[in-house]
Amino acid sequence: MGPDVPQPFGCALAKQVLCRATAANPMADDPKPNSDLTVCAHELSRSYGGAVVVRGIDIELRRGEVLGLLGPNGAGKTTTMQMLTGNLAPSAGSVSICGIDLLDDPAAAKARIGYLPEVPPLYRELKVDEYLTLAAKLHRVARSQISAAMAQAKQRCGLADIGARVIGTLSKGYQQRVGIAQAIIHSPDVVILDEPTVGLDPHQIREIRALIRELSGQHSVILSTHILPEVEAVCDRVQILRRGNIVYRGTIEALRQRRSGPALLVGLRRGPALDELQQLPGVARVEPADHGLLRIVQRNDQDCTEALARIAVERDWGLYHLAPEQATLEDVFVELTEQET
Repeated sequence: MGPDVPQPFGCALAKQVLCRATAANPMADDPKPNSDLTVCAHELSRSYGGAVVVRGIDIELRRGEVLGLLGPNGAGKTTTMQMLTGNLAPSAGSVSICGIDLLDDPAAAKARIGYLPEVPPLYRELKVDEYLTLAAKLHRVARSQISAAMAQAKQRCGLADIGARVIGTLSKGYQQRVGIAQAIIHSPDVVILDEPTVGLDPHQIREIRALIRELSGQHSVILSTHILPEVEAVCDRVQILRRGNIVYRGTIEALRQRRSGPALLVGLRRGPALDELQQLPGVARVEPADHGLLRIVQRNDQDCTEALARIAVERDWGLYHLAPEQATLEDVFVELTEQET
């Protein structure tokens, strides 16, 4: 620790967390690779005492993307994050950061990573500026560049006016901002955030989500969460974990469409009785749905969409809505992870 930064009592553990996520910073002399691929994990696995926690997962992340690592508690998200950041050695598999093998050259690979653990490694006794100065030194930011790096990180995280405040006196939302600021102070290629909005109020959550979206303009971001609105709000793609296995990878829209089943949502202004609708060819069941619509379940081997539209027009039922039923993101998530419970 530099002589201009006071040593607070009880900070050894937090310093270890920060030091494990940082290393010598070669980026001043080593230009960034041209490839858009910033994270590549292949067949990543981790076992504890014979129990497999993460099993052979693949992760790819490109520059400017926000990837959501989604799953219920205990699915293996934090273990995966720790392996991606070099804080935990994998039992098998490989990780490369911007083309640098994390196991072969950990110092160079870690220098391109910014990491915010689920419990931010904050020194509550330090002022914001003191802490960020320490973080910059641990990330090997050149002494002549520390002031500029700290000013930029504070501005991006909404901390410009509170540099003299003691971290322990800040709200949980501002402490999260300080944690994110330490993760980006060295301008890493990859920012990895583990449950960054847990315990925040709705206003703080919106602010952190907006910050994450802003970060994606200059960094690749991996966001670990079990909060579905979080994924919808900030992520470009999602990978869902269940008991250490990837059970889905793709876009949010593709995830929603995954459960477009054999049911139609129909709106009729002058509709007939339900039993009359149920007599139509291909209809298995009719039941009321939300917002005055009807849910028409089709027989598995039939599609009655065109027939229903034609008959509704012929009989003047006042058809104003006809669309396949789509499950909510919550429905799909529960289906994919139900074995977890």
